[in-house]
Amino acid sequence: MSEERRRHRKFRTGLVTSNSMDKTVTVSLVRRFQHPLYKKVVRKTNKILAHDEQNNCNVGDVVQVVETRPLSRHKRWRVQSVVSAVQTVND
Repeated sequence: MSEERRRHRKFRTGLVTSNSMDKTVTVSLVRRFQHPLYKKVVRKTNKILAHDEQNNCNVGDVVQVVETRPLSRHKRWRVQSVVSAVQTVND
């Protein structure tokens, strides 16, 4: 039963906006939809906290997150993979 339940977890792709916490990143999820009355395309942004076990994510990375059990008061997501990493410049 638990294996079947895992198949229905939500996956989202978003942009890392903060990595200043230990083993936690802030991910912005942007969705676009048409306004029901005015028919204009609207952007909505949700900010979530995701668990990053190895502290691999940097600000600007595009990551895929997966829904998981509650890990803390606000963390309900876990970083699955880094889709594209941001290029860092070493001066």
